[in-house]
Amino acid sequence: MSLEIQAVGLDIGTSKVRCVVGEPSDGGRMNIVGIGQADSRGLRRGIVTTTDAVVETIKKAVQDAERTSGLEIEMATVNLSGEHLRGENKTGVVAVAGASREITTEDVERAVESASAMQLPAGWEIVDRLPQEFIIDGQDGIVEPIGMRGARLESRIHVVSSPSAGKQNIVKAIHRSGLEIERMMLEPLAAANSTLTDDDKEYGCALVNMGAEITSLMIFGRGAVQHTTVFPFGGMHFTKDIAVGLRVSIPEAAKIKHFYGCVAGFLMSEDEKQETIEVTPVGRQETRQLSKELAG
Repeated sequence: MSLEIQAVGLDIGTSKVRCVVGEPSDGGRMNIVGIGQADSRGLRRGIVTTTDAVVETIKKAVQDAERTSGLEIEMATVNLSGEHLRGENKTGVVAVAGASREITTEDVERAVESASAMQLPAGWEIVDRLPQEFIIDGQDGIVEPIGMRGARLESRIHVVSSPSAGKQNIVKAIHRSGLEIERMMLEPLAAANSTLTDDDKEYGCALVNMGAEITSLMIFGRGAVQHTTVFPFGGMHFTKDIAVGLRVSIPEAAKIKHFYGCVAGFLMSEDEKQETIEVTPVGRQETRQLSKELAG
């Protein structure tokens, strides 16, 4: 791969698999030089159900990205998601080891490990440790304790865990597709980093990322993650509701949702509500008219 390329991202979702290639540009920004996409197969709610299908989908998305960028992709940063992701807030305390009482990287690592020492269900593992704050001798709100002095270092950590098999099966599929993994990153955290500002995280906000079959929620406050959870529903559930309610096919329902859907009726003007659209019921060739208010 060209040494100028800084980032390759692989987003493995239940509906789509996308591969994005970026390179640095002036002003610290990134230029997107390649993108590939394929309809996802072999996944359900973020969990691998058929490895071979996932491998082929990844290959197609990567090949499209290689073709548009003109580069050979060997390594990527990969999202980690799934309906079983679970976040918990934990605390840990250690004594500062050095004679000078100056906090070192080793002290911080021991404090984080102390907070992460938790009993997990069989077959589960910790997938990420996200520091919230450190407390030195009772003084809280410290973000970077290294180099400070104190006798007692307390850590507050947001620990995210998940079943080991889910991650292992994704890793296996990626390796079988011919890629190495540069880094695995929590999907809700990646979404937050791409959309939220430092002020958003400091003063508090919730990021909701709705996929096809799962929806993640990550809550921020005081500059750090305070809560993580994943709900087993997503955009496909709305599509299926439209299909049943209007008696149309899933592709027709997806089209109606995409072009005419509205999250709340009060956002539509009275004129928009009365506009009509054509839909084709399942098993029929003739269309019928519906108001946007009913269809959306």
